[in-house]
Amino acid sequence: MTIRHIVFWKLTALTPRKKADDAAGIVAGLEALVGVVPEIRALTVGPDVAGNENWDVALIVDFDDLEALDRYQKHPEHKKVGAFIRTVVADRLAVDLEV
Repeated sequence: MTIRHIVFWKLTALTPRKKADDAAGIVAGLEALVGVVPEIRALTVGPDVAGNENWDVALIVDFDDLEALDRYQKHPEHKKVGAFIRTVVADRLAVDLEV
């Protein structure tokens, strides 16, 4: 069993430049968790490149099981990244799938 954690964020930034900077900060912060949070099996994160108006940034992370997802969410480094994300995000959507 693999748990796939999928998250979408809508950013608060109103200008394209600020939105791009905030998205880059999210991407850099989350990518830096690879190798630091041992529960991460695979991680893909990035901004919307098609210019859709629904969500600005998406994250897909794979874990071995729900317990690994829970440890990831409680990890101090993940919490630091989450604190930054909360300062630049207006809305969030998340789902966890068994794949």
